[in-house]
Amino acid sequence: MVGALTKKREKISAAIVGATGYAGEELVKILFRHPRIKIASLSAKIDKPSLSIGKIYPFLKNRLDLKCEQPNREKISALAEVIFLAVPHTVALQMVPFFYEKGKSIIDLSADFRIKQPRIYEKWYQVKHSAPGLLKKAVYGLPELNRNKIKTARLIANPGCYPTSVILGCAPLFKAGLGTKRTIIVDAKSGFSGGGREFVTKYLPENKENLKAYKICIHRHTPEIEQELTRLNPGVSGWQKVLFVPHVIPVPRGIFSTIYVRLKYPVDSTRLRKIYGRFYANEPFVRVVDEPQIKNVVETNYCDLGLTVEPSGEYAIITVAIDNLVKGAAGQAVQNMNLMLGFPETEGLL
Repeated sequence: MVGALTKKREKISAAIVGATGYAGEELVKILFRHPRIKIASLSAKIDKPSLSIGKIYPFLKNRLDLKCEQPNREKISALAEVIFLAVPHTVALQMVPFFYEKGKSIIDLSADFRIKQPRIYEKWYQVKHSAPGLLKKAVYGLPELNRNKIKTARLIANPGCYPTSVILGCAPLFKAGLGTKRTIIVDAKSGFSGGGREFVTKYLPENKENLKAYKICIHRHTPEIEQELTRLNPGVSGWQKVLFVPHVIPVPRGIFSTIYVRLKYPVDSTRLRKIYGRFYANEPFVRVVDEPQIKNVVETNYCDLGLTVEPSGEYAIITVAIDNLVKGAAGQAVQNMNLMLGFPETEGLL
C-alpha cells in the first residue's frame, strides 16, 4: 500500500514509538538523514506531556523541530504512514492490531510477533498473546533470507540482535545441507547497551572492567533462534536444539557470537568459505572476512562472518560480529522499511 505512495511523492512520513530508548535513538539518527523519510511523530514514556527532541538529543537542536510526546495511537496514526515500534516486549501487543487495522506499515522491534507459536511465546514471555491472528501475517524481518516476503508485508517482526548474528552465521551451512540434528552451541557476547538504559545505569558502576554470563540457556532469544534454525535445517525432526550462553562485556555496543556446529559430513575451511561466499555474494550488508571484530562493524549495518573447520572436519566454528543497535535493531528495521517501500535497500544506511 505504502509502496504505491512512494511513486507519487518524494518523502514518506514515519513515526517512532519508543524514541528515547537506545534502539529508538538509533532510529532517530538513521531516519533523520534518510533522504526519502520525514520523521513526523516521536513518542515515548516520558515524565512530561511533551519535550523537545533537541533537549533529549542535543545533536538535533535546531535541526529537527519536533516534540517527543506520550504515545497516542490515534495521533500517531494520523501523522505517519510507517510506524516503528521500539517498545518493550509485550507492549507492542497493545499497539500493532490498532495500527494494522488503520492500514499502516509497521516494523516492530520487540519480540511480540517473532515467535509463530503462541504457546511458546507465552511460555518465554509470561503473557498471553492477544493477537494470534496477526502472527501469520507478520514476516520475520531478516532481509537476507526473507527479502521477497518483506517487500509485500505490512507487519515486520524485526529480529533480535543475538538471533540476527546466529541465524546469519548458520544459514549458508544449513542451506547447503551440512547441518545435523546435533545441538548447536552458541557463545555470544554483547555490549552493555543491549540491556537498555535502565540496565546500563545499574551495570556500569560495578562492571567497567568485567565480563559475565547471564541467563544461561534461559535467555528469551533462545526460542527465536531455535525456530528460525529449525526452518533452515531440513535434516531436523522436531525442534532444533540450541545451547545459548550470552555474556555482557564492558563495551558500549556490539555483539560477537561464536557458534559451534557438528557437520553432517567433513569439509575443510576452504570449501566452507566458498559456500558462504556464494550464499552472500549479492548481500550488501554481509561480509565474509578472515577475523570478524566488533570494532569493524560498530555504528554500521554490516554483519561480518568468519569461518573455521577444526582439523578432523567434524565441526564448523562460525564467528559473527554485528552492532547490536544497528544490524541487530534499528539499521535492520530501516533495511526492512526500504524493502517494504520499494526504496534501494541500502538507502540511509551507507
